[in-house]
Amino acid sequence: MDTTYYDHGTPAERWERAQMFFDAKDYAAAARVLGGLVEEVPEQTGPRLMLARAYYHSAQLHRAEHELRAIVERDPVEHYARLMLGRTLERQGRAGEAESHLRIASALAGDFEQA
Repeated sequence: MDTTYYDHGTPAERWERAQMFFDAKDYAAAARVLGGLVEEVPEQTGPRLMLARAYYHSAQLHRAEHELRAIVERDPVEHYARLMLGRTLERQGRAGEAESHLRIASALAGDFEQA
C-alpha cells in the first residue's frame, strides 16, 4: 500500500487533509492520515480524538477504544473522550463497562438527573 499521499506535507496540512476526509465520511482514509499525526504528536488530544472518531465510524471499535483509553488515562476529565469511550464499549456489547464512563461524561457536562 502506498502511504505517500497520506504522510505527505506538514502536520498542519495533514491535519487539514484528515479533516477533509472525515467531513467526506471517508473515515478509513482519515484514520490513515491521523495515525501518522498521532505517532508524531502523541501528547496532542485533537488528532488522537479525531482518530478515535474515525475508527468508531469505520467500525474499528477496538482501535477506537485503545485511542480513547489513552486520552482518558492522560486527561481523566476529557468529557468527549469519556462519552465516546462509553459509546464505543456499548457498541461492542459491553454496557456494564460503558455505564461508568457515560455517567462521568454526563457529570462533566453538567447533565445531572433531576430527583
